[in-house]
Amino acid sequence: MISKILIANRGEIALRVLRACKELGIATVAVHSTADANAMHVRLADESVCIGPPPSRDSYLNIHQIVAACEITGADAVHPGYGFLSENAKFADILDAHGITFIGPTAEHIRMMGDKITAKQTAVALGIPVVPGSDGEVTPENALETARKIGFPVLIKATAGGGGRGMKVAKTEADLEEAFNTARSEAAAAFGNDAVYMEKYLGKPRHIEVQVVGDGEGNAIHLGERDCSLQRRHQKVWEEANSPALNVEQRMKIGQICADAMKKMKYRGAGTIEFLYENGEFYFIEMNTRLQVEHPITEAITGIDLVHEQIRVASGAGLSVTQEEIHFSGHAIECRINAEDPRTFVPSPGTITHFHAPGGLGVRVDSGAYAGYKIPPYYDSLIGKLIVHGRTRVECMMRLRRVLDEFVVDGIKTTLPLFQDLVSNQDIANGDYDIHWLEKYLADEKAQG
Repeated sequence: MISKILIANRGEIALRVLRACKELGIATVAVHSTADANAMHVRLADESVCIGPPPSRDSYLNIHQIVAACEITGADAVHPGYGFLSENAKFADILDAHGITFIGPTAEHIRMMGDKITAKQTAVALGIPVVPGSDGEVTPENALETARKIGFPVLIKATAGGGGRGMKVAKTEADLEEAFNTARSEAAAAFGNDAVYMEKYLGKPRHIEVQVVGDGEGNAIHLGERDCSLQRRHQKVWEEANSPALNVEQRMKIGQICADAMKKMKYRGAGTIEFLYENGEFYFIEMNTRLQVEHPITEAITGIDLVHEQIRVASGAGLSVTQEEIHFSGHAIECRINAEDPRTFVPSPGTITHFHAPGGLGVRVDSGAYAGYKIPPYYDSLIGKLIVHGRTRVECMMRLRRVLDEFVVDGIKTTLPLFQDLVSNQDIANGDYDIHWLEKYLADEKAQG
């Protein structure tokens, strides 16, 4: 079994992993930049190592420093959290070469799913439904022919992309050249790779993702789906489990398809298969070979600790449950609390002067923030996640309304007021929204002053 885990991350996810390790009786090592010396996970870890100055490239993305920290402390495993090095196949290979367990998938699977074209081809081979699109990379020479074959409107996407970068829509033939060139330029700037592919553009889809876990030996389970359709600039803001758009039959069917695919792959660890969903059909868009930010809502409705499962699988202990033992209970919603102006979304770093997290039945707050904590300006603005669970979606919404009024963060601006508006919106109450809904709502609010 694993005896000491180095947590190669920061913020709320580092604290989340640390708590799981403590529950399992595993020693912990926190690594941190100089800007995060007073972070909560650093304070609570058994050991801590400073790995560099504030810029991520010099600290949290510095593979050599992290490996050195493992060797100094005797850590025999690394949990990468999400972001940073969590989907870096080179990092996984280097850890393996040093005899250190990477708590995640194999480097092969990370590479396979990290390239959007390869991932789509793999999905087809595994029987996962995909969006109609190009067979591979699209070039200037075949772009028009490919688009006509798929049918306008089309979506041009970076093969190495993510977060909406290198992604453009061409509604007509007249739009294609500019959209294609812009997508390639953005892809080259963001990822150092200008390769793009093309898919059918869906008008009003929802973003549905299925949580899977495999043991690497051909056993795999699914833990239902999450609805992540409320997005701003392709970044998730509010997530729900289960989706208000699916019925039990649809849920179990797509879940089983995903679990069966992971069995065929002999996938190891936690992963998320993401889909666009429209008119009763699922279309694969990508697979994230790591823990997701929104994993707590799946934990809320299943009672399964996903980080425990990751550690079990990585240590060779296998899955703790079978598919038949998983039961879905109630409804859960997660709100991502960012240190941002709720109207302009401009980051708001600074010192938190007062912090009061809400409580009560069915309420969970994952955050490393506290009164007196200084939020550095160098990283993602996420400071915490509010997770609420209820027996029904209506009960969950009522509870969310209550706890949002209890949540206090002073000294900086946060997105809490946005969620107070959303929880009172009739479309949200009805579960009637798609991936474009939030941006349209924000644009309308801005227009109204």
